[in-house]
Amino acid sequence: MSTMASDTDELLRTILADVLGLKQDRVDAFTDETGLFGHLPELDSMAVAGLLTEIEDRLGIVIDDDEVDGELLDNYGTLLAFVKAKRGR
Repeated sequence: MSTMASDTDELLRTILADVLGLKQDRVDAFTDETGLFGHLPELDSMAVAGLLTEIEDRLGIVIDDDEVDGELLDNYGTLLAFVKAKRGR
């Protein structure tokens, strides 16, 4: 299970880099407190849908509309915890 958790972190970072066009080393430096929506100019309201779709596709999870709120994309740690929980089901 811990392998899946670390894989999730690595995969999520790769998805963020790919979808938002960020350099991988920049994304690799994200901490749990790194702000996402409202902090990264690349992550605007148009990019959110693409990001969530890509997370679903690559990680094999389903994100329901009622699970998406402002807090989900507040910072990297919140998004990672959500994705880990979804994968753990």
